[in-house]
Amino acid sequence: MATSTPTSSSLPSLHDFFSPGGALSRSSLPYEFRRGQLEMARAVERALEDHHHLIVEAGTGTGKTLAYLLPALRTGRRIIISTGTKNLQEQLFFKDVPFLESMMGPLRVCYMKGRGNYLCRHKLYALRDQPILNGLEKIDQFHQIAQWEKKTETGDRAEIDELPENSPLWAKLDARSEACLGAKCPDYERCFITEMRRKALESDVIIVNHHLFFADLAIKLQAKAAPDAGVLPEAAAVIFDEAHELEDVASSYFGISLSNVRFEEVARDVEAMLRKKQAFSGGIQGAVELLRERSRMLFAVLPQGPDGRMPFNGRDDFLETHGDIYLGATNALHRLEGELERTRGVDEATGLKKRVGDIREHLRFLLEADERNTVFWIERRSAGGFKTASRNTYLQATPIDVSAMLSELLFENYPSVILTSATLTVQSGFAHIRKRLGMRDARELVVPSHFRYQEQALLYLPPEMPDIRDANYQAEAARRIRRVLSITRGRAFCLFTSYQQMRELHDRLRSELDYPFLLQGTAPRKALLEQFRNTPNGVLFGTSSFWQGVDVQGEALSCVIVDRLPFAVPTDPVVAARMRAIEDVGGSPFFEYQVPSAVITLKQGFGRLIRSLEDRGVLMLLDPRIMRQRYGKVFLESLPPYRVTQDIGEVERFFAVV
Repeated sequence: MATSTPTSSSLPSLHDFFSPGGALSRSSLPYEFRRGQLEMARAVERALEDHHHLIVEAGTGTGKTLAYLLPALRTGRRIIISTGTKNLQEQLFFKDVPFLESMMGPLRVCYMKGRGNYLCRHKLYALRDQPILNGLEKIDQFHQIAQWEKKTETGDRAEIDELPENSPLWAKLDARSEACLGAKCPDYERCFITEMRRKALESDVIIVNHHLFFADLAIKLQAKAAPDAGVLPEAAAVIFDEAHELEDVASSYFGISLSNVRFEEVARDVEAMLRKKQAFSGGIQGAVELLRERSRMLFAVLPQGPDGRMPFNGRDDFLETHGDIYLGATNALHRLEGELERTRGVDEATGLKKRVGDIREHLRFLLEADERNTVFWIERRSAGGFKTASRNTYLQATPIDVSAMLSELLFENYPSVILTSATLTVQSGFAHIRKRLGMRDARELVVPSHFRYQEQALLYLPPEMPDIRDANYQAEAARRIRRVLSITRGRAFCLFTSYQQMRELHDRLRSELDYPFLLQGTAPRKALLEQFRNTPNGVLFGTSSFWQGVDVQGEALSCVIVDRLPFAVPTDPVVAARMRAIEDVGGSPFFEYQVPSAVITLKQGFGRLIRSLEDRGVLMLLDPRIMRQRYGKVFLESLPPYRVTQDIGEVERFFAVV
């Protein structure tokens, strides 16, 4: 990060930068004046100057990142910019900021991710001194990390290309706060988190992601949190890009999650402390063994079910039947807390005692709390490989409505909060997103896309499709997809609302079409995207993770196919609770929650297709409800102005145009 930086007053005005003949037109970027970009930049600058909140839907191609970056830098005050995806976060810091610096000189901007992305030197040195690794792969990874630690300036694991995304070794070495010693750590001054905080305090703009922002906010809200638990400094304003994700991200961090994994991790870390200090304590070891035994009993008697999410409604009945097992787990936690309290001269003991206490409090809340605005549920996930498959169980508590919390903690806490995304409106209005987020007093702006959707995109709605519940639906969907892919010569995303539908249609079509098929789950998402970009005529089958945050420009992606309107599963515990809450106050959960949420998701999915002025392509939706149900009008009126057809001949003619 540079030490010599331009002052806010020396930066160009918005007019001098964005207007015809301005600095942007003289830059290395292909330039075409975009009135919406300048309009958005002016709205952002006014909101920051006047301490107002602002919500902006900026259509794809607006150039919204520059439209908020320059106003943020011109304030001369510290601004946090939060993104929904890592891709956008990296684009801002590694592409947009260097571009501005090439024109204006060094800028004071830093880039921060969650603590789990950074190496803890203290843990690395402890593992080096007390090696307990087994397996050649782990030993090789340890040596890679140890060599990298000597030269890295950031400690960000993304710098190690060879490290697998799910490396179990990294979990033992990352800088997550629950095991942090804070200022007592002997490596505190050389700590990557300490250095990251220093950079943030020296920066005018801090680029983070939604997960880090709300994790940091949740940590600071805890009454017992250590003073240095958070990493983000105070700021004059927050700009949220990809703001359509805020409700779900905030809900996850304002809730509570407790798993068998968390019990095992704290037991393992207590044992590691004993080995490291060579201070074997029969009392602590016995307490750890008791905790393991009691926690396994507790998770064994929880309501059973397949992998996935299920409601946990009968907590009173559960306690009446299994209260002794619950008390056994609570007592085991109390005992371990007491043993750690009596441990002297070991810095790690204080942090471990707090972690055990947090688990005890979270367990009490999850099984005893009577919170009207909270839904309690259970999630089960498979872990390990095929031969060693096991299941982890997560007890969860999630706020049903986060609007009041966000109103108090976000919108009343910051003088200016700016929300932007390409997909925030439903039928051209912000009512849905404002209600869900508790954003009352805010200016509004809709900036139409710079793209010529009428010329660049064709929305094909195949006629006479069977109802999605009809037994013939899958076969007919496969037939229509096969026909369109033959016209487009592959080059398509096929997006599905469930894994089962994705796999069924992938397997059915793979033997019928001679195009390279890529299937979500067979490789990491980033690798699949790179393979798709580099594979002529590729067809990628994906679910939710490919509906947003994916940018493939050019002919490689010429078609996006969506199987069904992306309504949230009504039996999902959180969705069901939110629908009940709306119904309880006399509202219509379907029209007030399910339809608007599905509209925004569909806009995101279709938004994968047209990413530049040169892109052309066809969108196909196989769900006949968009034409047959009255709510279909809401979807059609909320989408960009695509040309719409039910004639497959038009699709053929569209691709016949050179």
